[in-house]
Amino acid sequence: MTAEGFLEGRRLQMARGVLLQCIMGGYPPARFYGSDDGDLALNADPKQIHRLPWSSQPRALAICDADELSGESSRLSTRGQLKEVIARYAARGLAPVVATELEFFIFAPNTDPTQPFQPPIGLDGRREDGHSAFSVSSNNGLRPFFSEVYACMAALGLPRDTFMHEMGVSQFEINLLHGDPLLLADQTFLFKHLLKEVALKHGLTVVCMAKPLAHTPGSSMHIHQSLVESASGRNVFSDEAGEPTAMFRHFIGGLQAGMADFTALFAPNVNSYQRLCHPYASPNNACWSHDNRAAGLRIPASSPVARRVENRLPGADANPYLAIAASLAAGLHGIENELEPTPAIQGEFAVPDSLSLPCTLHAALERLKRSQLAKELFGNEFVEGYLASKTMELTSFFDEITPWERRVLAAQA
Repeated sequence: MTAEGFLEGRRLQMARGVLLQCIMGGYPPARFYGSDDGDLALNADPKQIHRLPWSSQPRALAICDADELSGESSRLSTRGQLKEVIARYAARGLAPVVATELEFFIFAPNTDPTQPFQPPIGLDGRREDGHSAFSVSSNNGLRPFFSEVYACMAALGLPRDTFMHEMGVSQFEINLLHGDPLLLADQTFLFKHLLKEVALKHGLTVVCMAKPLAHTPGSSMHIHQSLVESASGRNVFSDEAGEPTAMFRHFIGGLQAGMADFTALFAPNVNSYQRLCHPYASPNNACWSHDNRAAGLRIPASSPVARRVENRLPGADANPYLAIAASLAAGLHGIENELEPTPAIQGEFAVPDSLSLPCTLHAALERLKRSQLAKELFGNEFVEGYLASKTMELTSFFDEITPWERRVLAAQA
């Protein structure tokens, strides 16, 4: 849209079906988004209008809500779903506080998708070989790229907590500062967009796939969650003596009750489950623990005022609005129904069948299809539309034969 049209308040409209567009570009049948495929209104959030600092020409980006022409939020909008979950907490006098940790890889351009990704050639003329985890000098070869990333983050008002090199080859992580869930979802979305745009300027490729490299840890989007009283700002997960509260237990109980049903929302792609097959770095379970990274729900070591629950299941490929909405909705379900969690686990442990999660996209979609909880929390329209879109993606994947199948199976009798 032109700047003049935007400033005049001209309404921008978009077909409802676009909200269910699958990653290959196609659409499920029209019955999943209204048989007429009528328009939605895209209404810009006035707090999320940004001049794009990486663009050589004056351009701006506005994050919009997708609303029905009658005014209410579209049930197909993941941002709208998150706003609804936040409103349900507000009705109880509570406000969620969230932080995301996003991991990503930086690669050289990959013009042939049949070939593996490679790390870029740094200023030292060499490719990283995987020995730089948590090194203070690991990104020296990428300093011009990171310098512009930092400058663009500042220009967009994206405060960062920590930035580090992760375990993978040319893999990095950013921790965004905790705050309002909608704000953090917007910031996570903007940061991923920023990364890709700045990378292109520097002749690089940023990849937020869950598992872009074999034999290498994948990329997560861990979600840290706490709850505070809206009026006082007090963390309701801790009592006056600094001990965990019943609400803290119920929040964990709700997450445990919902994680298997919501796995397809946290791990939305075929590749998501490649990451989850490495059980330590990416725990595919609904166990909870105090500071044990093998648990899907981890309680980080912290002071009582900072007591929080880390959901370690979502990957970097997850939609931040939907992943945060699903995690908070599950926690609220536990609070509303006073669900008690299982006992905490510590050390090495075997995952009980009752706390195991789907390990393929097909299994996750089947679980979501049977979930009455998902339909209660997100509505039939959203769940059925999401399933239709993701089923198309899974079918497209099965329409291709992988190099592994040709290499290993072709010689079999």
